[in-house]
Amino acid sequence: MTAFKTMDDIGDVAGKRVLVREDLNVPMDGAKVTDDTRLRAAAPTIAELSDKGAIVLVLAHFGRPKGARNPDMSLALVVRPLSDVLGREVRFIDDCQGADADKAIAQMQPGDIAVLENTRFHAGEEANDAGLAAAIAQLGEIYVNDAFSAAHRAHASTEGLAHLLPAFAGRSMEAELKALEKALGQPEHPVAAVVGGAKVSTKLEVLRQMVAKVDHLIIGGGMANTFLAARGVDVGKSLCEHDLTDTANAILDAADAAGCTVHLPYDVVVATEFRADPPTRTVNVHEVAADEMILDVGPAATESLGDVLKNCRTLVWNGPMGAFETPPFDTATVALARTAAALTESGSLVSVAGGGDTVAALNQAGVADRFTFVSTAGGAFLEWMEGKPLPGVQALMG
Repeated sequence: MTAFKTMDDIGDVAGKRVLVREDLNVPMDGAKVTDDTRLRAAAPTIAELSDKGAIVLVLAHFGRPKGARNPDMSLALVVRPLSDVLGREVRFIDDCQGADADKAIAQMQPGDIAVLENTRFHAGEEANDAGLAAAIAQLGEIYVNDAFSAAHRAHASTEGLAHLLPAFAGRSMEAELKALEKALGQPEHPVAAVVGGAKVSTKLEVLRQMVAKVDHLIIGGGMANTFLAARGVDVGKSLCEHDLTDTANAILDAADAAGCTVHLPYDVVVATEFRADPPTRTVNVHEVAADEMILDVGPAATESLGDVLKNCRTLVWNGPMGAFETPPFDTATVALARTAAALTESGSLVSVAGGGDTVAALNQAGVADRFTFVSTAGGAFLEWMEGKPLPGVQALMG
């Protein structure tokens, strides 16, 4: 990874206006934030700049207002929850560009913090409009991008601004990039990747990238059924993309050529209906009945996969092993996650995980804080795994 500048490189920020791009797009129930993970991730950068005397101007998007003002998607809703997380006052400014915003900022003192209104209230944000980027840039003197989860989008506040002001990575962005570099940029081998989820079609590029980079590829979730079908297994009425079996075989061939071992389940948990706690059977994959569906990896395969991790030094994880939201089909995901967490704590494994379902699964297993790093980013983490350049990151590179 090319070097990027961090907040250690900024120098004296006392009295300077610092535009900080954060991800404050938190889930809400009415006026209540139901998960403040992103607010807590933003807090260290905002607090550090405030403590150093900067005038901190927080930029963010909220929802999908499609370039128009919408009071239901105003960042004013997030100001009080952010203030509570920070333990200090946060003010609100009703725009992210223009004379009124400039006038409000002029009233701020060193150390003050303000959240500027939703960048997506302007159509130019998602279009990465140069004019909007320039108008936002006029409000600040320094730009800090701390929103890795929005870094896959080339928007005015994530990419355009970085070319107009001295640009640096915030603490959350810095931690994310260093963890990802450790996991796939310059990892310690052997490397394992767990790739799960419902459909192969959503993770084709991830799978193609992984077979070229890792020593062990563990495929779980519904997508494993497509690979089993490609190998001639009758998967009954399991979720399966039968039209992608040729693609699955091509990925398996690429893995063989690259010296990557692909691990598919050889025993599975099946049921005739998908609901919580139905009657289940644990069977060899060749014994799935026509009216049954595969809903989780079986205990023997799960134990074997744990042994694979014990012989690895690095793990990248994206996606659950089974239908983890519905008990008892979370068993394999929880067991393998706990094995990975124990290996991480023993110092034998660097474990990096990311993606919405993955974070939920690791939280369910009670191990999210026991991995080396867990990314809350969804699309950005997936695109990083796909090997795609992330515009918001590229713009920070020296």
